[in-house]
Amino acid sequence: MTTYAVTAATGQLGRLAVEALLERGVTPSDVVAVVRTPAKAEDLAARGVVVRAGDYSDRASLDAALAGVDRLLLVSGSEVGQRVAQHTNVVEAAGAAGVQRLVYTSLLRADTSASPLAPEHKATEEVIRASGLPHVLLRNSWYYENYTANLGQYLGTGEVLGATHDGRISAASRADYAAAAAVALLADDEGRGTYELAGETFTFTDLAATVTEVTGTTVVSRDVSGEEYQRTLEGHGLDAGTAGFVAALDASIANGDLHTDSTDLADLVGRPASTLRDAVAAAHTAS
Repeated sequence: MTTYAVTAATGQLGRLAVEALLERGVTPSDVVAVVRTPAKAEDLAARGVVVRAGDYSDRASLDAALAGVDRLLLVSGSEVGQRVAQHTNVVEAAGAAGVQRLVYTSLLRADTSASPLAPEHKATEEVIRASGLPHVLLRNSWYYENYTANLGQYLGTGEVLGATHDGRISAASRADYAAAAAVALLADDEGRGTYELAGETFTFTDLAATVTEVTGTTVVSRDVSGEEYQRTLEGHGLDAGTAGFVAALDASIANGDLHTDSTDLADLVGRPASTLRDAVAAAHTAS
């Protein structure tokens, strides 16, 4: 019997990864959902999933949460600036628990990307390699949901505003990335080690056209300078630091950091990734 653990299991990606394991026939009692707040995982517990408290910043809680775990999915934390220390806690706890495979959700080309998100992922990958643990690095590109979550705004303003300069974005759904994580956890082989994961490639012009097609409301792409974009974001209430960070993400897209021709995602899950149109249609239906 193999015990699988998923960190951040009540988060948007972690919960889908738990579901993906169950869909692939893993017995619920062989899945450990590591969560900061167990009360948020009562539905998983009701289905037989083992729920344990574990906080990335609390090493002792992680030691307890990972006891007896054979394979671990480390979903990257959301607290930018704290993630290397937090992830190191998880990796060290995994080593102490005798975890036999660690799967980490990293960022597309984390070792060479100029994205402001890349340094912490690159550093985490180095920590994982240095640990000596058998591991698989899943370098996820962007989520469609990063954009479909803004569908109401696009429809309300009639535009997709950004400073990507029509840079190409290779993306996929959270469900696609979760499926890849489940496959990597369950695989009997040693794994290739590093996978560059993404699905369809599009630009903001393509995104606007897809929103128009799906909803019947005309939406256009409006590209501005990074400085203007940052000022606009600040005008919408973001503080200067956050607005600058978001603008830097668009600059990274313009630089090509989120584009890849890799087919690793489809190859890993054994099917084509979902499309941008699928994602927009699902968001429109849900709205």
